[in-house]
Amino acid sequence: MSDDGRHGLTLIGFVGSVFSPYYAWARRRQGGVADPLDHCALNLALYGPARGDGRWAMTERRRASVQRDATTLAIGPSRMRWDGDALVVDIDETCAPLPSRLRGQVRLHPHALAQRSFALDTAGRHRWRPVAPSARVEVAFTHPGLRWQGGGYMDSNSGERPLEADFERWTWSRSARGQGRCAVLYDVARRDGSTALLALDFDAQGRATGFDAPPTAVLPRSGWRMERSTRCATGAAPALRRSFEDTPFYARSLIETTLQGERMAAVHECLSLARLDTPWCRAMLPFRMPRALR
Repeated sequence: MSDDGRHGLTLIGFVGSVFSPYYAWARRRQGGVADPLDHCALNLALYGPARGDGRWAMTERRRASVQRDATTLAIGPSRMRWDGDALVVDIDETCAPLPSRLRGQVRLHPHALAQRSFALDTAGRHRWRPVAPSARVEVAFTHPGLRWQGGGYMDSNSGERPLEADFERWTWSRSARGQGRCAVLYDVARRDGSTALLALDFDAQGRATGFDAPPTAVLPRSGWRMERSTRCATGAAPALRRSFEDTPFYARSLIETTLQGERMAAVHECLSLARLDTPWCRAMLPFRMPRALR
């Protein structure tokens, strides 16, 4: 989010795009196994002060358009790379569903790098690592003309199986607390009926300390009638401040909640894997996630 709260962005590099309908269909055709490098994408969502200011790009590309090594991931004409202590992302994409140019650079400067990762399932097949719990971000775009700076965050998810094979849903949120600190909540409901909760407070050095999460509190349903919730102290109530993404299976929002006696803003996501894993939802996704022919 920008320092003035008017702009925001989410940037994701996918190797084996977990939401890709093409990847799911390929697994189905090929007995459950498909090459993740044939289903890569750089997803960028830009948010502005008004609803019409947003931009979205997520073009899926094949193995021949992907290059990667220890410090670089290039997907088509876009590239993310480590330059000293900064992660630099050069973006050259086409928006969807209405084509327009999306070109610029994002630089992320971590306050600290965290070394610990966390298992999200009992078998350890899905792992989450908060790489940079707190960071400064510089945004400079030529298409559209846009420059700002703000606070940011970087994490990584990896898995050995499709998300929908092991999870029903999850909610996640990250709250900036100033001076390089933040709080992260990860609430997971698994396919086997079990649940898991991570409630972590990160200091300026990226060190994580668990805290007692307050009870679940209900947020308003999304426009697609998806249930949303977060954690909030007893006697307080969370508030939905802004909806960034509202899709049949995923919602991203800006909320307010109370944790550890402090009222704070948080970026919040809610993901329904049960909805994603339906024929009607998969059939809708190519309109927002086109696949390049080469």
